[in-house]
Amino acid sequence: MTVCVILAAGEGKRMRPLTGSRPKVMLPLAGRPMLEHLICEVRDAGISEFILVVGYGESAIRDYFGDGTKLCISIWYVTQKRQLGTGDALLTVSPHVKEDFLLLNGDIVLKSKDVRNVLNIPAPAMAVCTSTHPQDYGSVTLSGDMVSGLVEKSPTPPSTLINAGLYHFDIKIFEFLKNITSSPRGEFELTDALMYYIRNGDLRGVLIDFWADMGSPWDLLGIHEEMMKTTPSKHEGIIEEGVFIKGNVSIGSGTIILSGTYLEGPCIIGENCKIGPHAYIRPGTTIGNDCHIGHCSELKNTIIMNRTNVPHFSYIGDSIIGSGCNFGAGTKVANLRHDKASIVIGGIDTRRRKFGAVIGDDVLFGINCSVNVGSIVGNQCRIGPHAIVEGKIEDKTVIR
Repeated sequence: MTVCVILAAGEGKRMRPLTGSRPKVMLPLAGRPMLEHLICEVRDAGISEFILVVGYGESAIRDYFGDGTKLCISIWYVTQKRQLGTGDALLTVSPHVKEDFLLLNGDIVLKSKDVRNVLNIPAPAMAVCTSTHPQDYGSVTLSGDMVSGLVEKSPTPPSTLINAGLYHFDIKIFEFLKNITSSPRGEFELTDALMYYIRNGDLRGVLIDFWADMGSPWDLLGIHEEMMKTTPSKHEGIIEEGVFIKGNVSIGSGTIILSGTYLEGPCIIGENCKIGPHAYIRPGTTIGNDCHIGHCSELKNTIIMNRTNVPHFSYIGDSIIGSGCNFGAGTKVANLRHDKASIVIGGIDTRRRKFGAVIGDDVLFGINCSVNVGSIVGNQCRIGPHAIVEGKIEDKTVIR
């Protein structure tokens, strides 16, 4: 029986501040951790045995998934004690894998049919897909169906095909991994081991249809929008008279929706929340558990994590908000430039015309704060009344 190995040990530094208190693979997409979406797609491709390589924040992963019973699979865990790269991470499972296996990066989104297609190709094989910005990834060249070249993050990529982070390997990969040396950044890279296959003309490339990488917070919001399109309707909470619901809206148990609130799907509201009265929840919004969205507050296309409160007269659009935050009355998050150009954060083009802010955990805002487009607010910041927030704000900053 084929085993699937998933690399889930990394911190995800480019996702800061969202990964300050959780591993990257546990960031939510459409109400569930991204890793759960990935595991379910692989399961639906016919695999039931999983090995998760964990490290940073591993207790969150172990506690959530356990032995896999709730997903009707079996999960074993291997700990990468020091984050020394993808090659080192894979080498930690070598004592536990004795035949061909599937390998995936834990921070990607795939579809089961593509996983099945790669699995059906004899090992060694690697999934590839087309990208509009291949310079950000490993660019792949093919000769027929064989991989003939792989260049990492070149400003002049040789093709628009990229390495999708999904592999069907034989156990030779472990011997290749033992022979690689550390990269200039001090890590042992899986891609260096792939060159042994490529030089021998042994690595097949398999073109897949759907793929998304979670490299930066705005990537998270982009794929979240796509996933929300399939949100099912579920009303398990209490819905008062005078609430209007349009489209597919999921409401968790213990949640109360107060009179005058307008819910426009697709949107997801978790368990034990209080929404309204007269709140407006617009499409693409996901609200975690134990949240309060109050009177005349409006949320649009936004991820709100657990225990965050937006009590009254506030607006948040196209943003990602961590857990345990509180927005003072009248706080607004802008999400569109006057010139309608794409939002640039720290010199990086998000390729998004609308993007609000990334706000870490346990951030408290006073009344009537204004947060400008593309702002990143670190964990445990304290923002005083009437403050204007823009740019990157480091953890534990106090703005008076």
